Amino acid sequence: MTGTITRLPDLGWMLRPLTEIPGVRHAVVVSEDGLRLGHDSAENLSGPVARLSVAEAESLSAACAAMTMTGRSTGALLFGRGATTRQLMMETDQGFVLFTHAGVGAHLGVATDLEADVGLVAQQMQLLVAKIGAHLSSLPRDEAPAT
Repeated sequence: MTGTITRLPDLGWMLRPLTEIPGVRHAVVVSEDGLRLGHDSAENLSGPVARLSVAEAESLSAACAAMTMTGRSTGALLFGRGATTRQLMMETDQGFVLFTHAGVGAHLGVATDLEADVGLVAQQMQLLVAKIGAHLSSLPRDEAPAT
């Protein structure tokens, strides 16, 4: 079976309002199956990951998709098959990762440092999704006809 690979537009420019929030380091838009749809990093960062490269953003996208699947299976186990995961938050000793549903087949992930106001970040994520969620959506890919 062969398929057609379509290059998706980079949606990183839409994430700039999030990366301008104090304490936000990186933001990524991820398709449900772990493909990077776009990413952005805050300006003037220091530390081990000062700016996400495309390869790092792709790895982060895959990790975020795995987190979503874990959330989905946990929700189904606890609340039944119809339960969907809306938001996830992970805390590390260096900061937080917030992850939310961002439209059909897409998710939005934001990494912050410890000083970030995670309530404000979560609120701004929801506002961004409400404002441009249709652009963040990733419709399921059509299966290419067999040749």
